[in-house]
Formats: sequence, C-alpha cells, structure tokens
Amino acid sequence: MKKKLAAVLTAAAVTAGLLAGCSGDLSNEYVTVKQYKGLEVPQTESQEITDDYVEQVIQSNLSATMTKTDITDRAAQTGDWVNIDYTGYINDETFDGGSDEGADLELGSGTFIGATDEYAGFEDQIVGHNTGDEFDITVQFPDDYQDTSKAGVVARFHIVLNEIYSQNIPELTDEWVAENSQDSTTVDEYREEVKERLEESSEQSARTELENGVQQALLDQSEMKKYPDGSVDEQIEQANNYYTMIASMYGIELSDFITGYLQMTEDDFNTQVEKLAKESVQLDEAMKLIAEKEKLEPTDEEYEEAIKGYAEEAGADDIDAFKEQYGEDSLKDSALRQAVLDYLVDNCVQVEDSESN
Repeated sequence: MKKKLAAVLTAAAVTAGLLAGCSGDLSNEYVTVKQYKGLEVPQTESQEITDDYVEQVIQSNLSATMTKTDITDRAAQTGDWVNIDYTGYINDETFDGGSDEGADLELGSGTFIGATDEYAGFEDQIVGHNTGDEFDITVQFPDDYQDTSKAGVVARFHIVLNEIYSQNIPELTDEWVAENSQDSTTVDEYREEVKERLEESSEQSARTELENGVQQALLDQSEMKKYPDGSVDEQIEQANNYYTMIASMYGIELSDFITGYLQMTEDDFNTQVEKLAKESVQLDEAMKLIAEKEKLEPTDEEYEEAIKGYAEEAGADDIDAFKEQYGEDSLKDSALRQAVLDYLVDNCVQVEDSESN
C-alpha cells in the first residue's frame, strides 16, 4: 500500500539557499545530509530471460489474438469455453466473491470449485446445458479452502449460460508476425524482439528497485530540521486530488474508495499520506543539497532533452503543450532529481541482503 501512495507524491518545488555544514555534513535550514556517497543498498539483479520464458510470452501474445467460434448446435461439453453469469448463495444468502457477470470459463480446467464425495464440480454441472439456459447447481467448498469460513460449506449457484464457444489460437508464423509486430517480419526475428524487450523490462525493473533502495538509504542518512512552508500540505493535497479522481472513475466517493479498494481506514490513509508527503519533501531538499555540492544541475540543453523524454513517455507530441500542462518548473525539478538519483546510484554500494540468507 505504501508504494501505491508513494507513486502519486511528487517532490515539491521549493527554493532554498544551499549551505555546506562545518561538520562535513551537507546542511541548510531545512535538512542535514550525513552521507550520500557510498550509500549501502540491497543488491539487485536483472531476471534471467530463458528461452522457455520467451516462449511463454509468445504463447500469451498469440492467445491475445485468438478468435472465437460460437457453438450453437449442441450442449456444452468438457473442453468448451462458456460465458456465464452466476450468483452464489449460502443458506439462501448471497456472499462476497460469489457472483459475477460475463465470466469466461473453460470447462474441465478446474478453475472453479471441484467435485467432492457428495457433489459434482461447478464446471461439471454446466456440461450438458445449452446457450440461454438458466439453472441452479449445488457444490461443496473443499475442506482446505483458503477462506476457512467456507471450508466444507455447501453452496447453491444460479447460472445463466450466455455463450458456448471454442477458442482458435493462431500458430506462430511469418504471416502472423507481419500482422502483429511493427519491428519483425519473421518468426526468428520476433523471438529475438520479444527476448530483447523482456531483457529491457527486466533491467528497468532492477534499476527501479535500485533507485528505490538508494532513496530509502538517503532518507535514512538525512534529518529534517523543518519543512518549507506549505510543502507538506501541497503533497497531501496532490495525493488527495489524485485519489479523488480515481474514486470518481469508479463512481464513488473518496471515503468509499479508501475503505473498499485500498482497504484502509480513513485515519490510516491520512496518516500514511502525511508520512509519505514528509518523506517526499525530505528527499527533495536532500537532493537539492547534493545537486549544489556536486554541481549536478542539468544544462538548458539537458533540461530540454529530459523534458522531451518525459513527453515521449506520456505520448505527447506537442512539447510546448506538455510543458504548459505539467509546468516547466515542475518538469525541470524532475530532471534535476533524476540527475541526482543517477549520481547516487553510480556511487552506491550494493550489498547482499542478509534477510535472503
């Protein structure tokens, strides 16, 4: 949950005079940085991309382009796919997680509740029914069911069979590659393309993990004296505005989103947001000190290049409109923080995590 909240807390843009402390620490009126070179962080490694993994991803990509053939001339059989609505009842009362609409299910896959000594399995009882049928089935949750309150319990499900169909997954051919890849035209080229993308993703994940470790280490090696006026409140407002927007997309109030989707109390949410807001400001102030000390502020050309990269990542073609939308000063702050973060990563020490031993 902390990561979800931290992702929306951007560092505040605050101007402060940067001074070097007499003790060797970096310090100003807001923060003291005790150490920033040689920060110890847990060792990170990129995931090895095996040929088997590449094939799994390719099969997933093939499945994503599958087509369906409706089956209308017979009843459902094991091996068919069906689309169903279902509502579950225990003692004639519905229960959480027991209902869905438009669910796709492969009969015989063992995805839903299986058979017991007394009752046939969920999927088994759909076999033999036709499209449009409405019917009830009775099943028994297994004794080792993860929700122990339902272990061994008998439940009734009302089923609406919307559709019976077969899935037609294409084979990997040069023709399929040409239609579904912008960079490859043959099967061999596509396999190499997929492998390169997986390697890039793995390297990026390792880099992100390393950057997170460096930021946490910098927090541990810095102390906040006081927060610039309004900086924490600004961060809290940004977080609340973000989650209010997300809640509105679900058609609910922020309070309902916090309790229902984030599964937190409002007090816990507010406490966590304030904590992370303070950490964000602390990191921002610490990074400004380091940037001044190490002369890391990007040149005008480097700023423009960084902002261009941000725009490309956001899918924005008009750089000027992008600057106006997000604020040029805010974008420059992001570029400065990234420059400092790159410096910290280059000068950190990766150590083996003792907890993994």
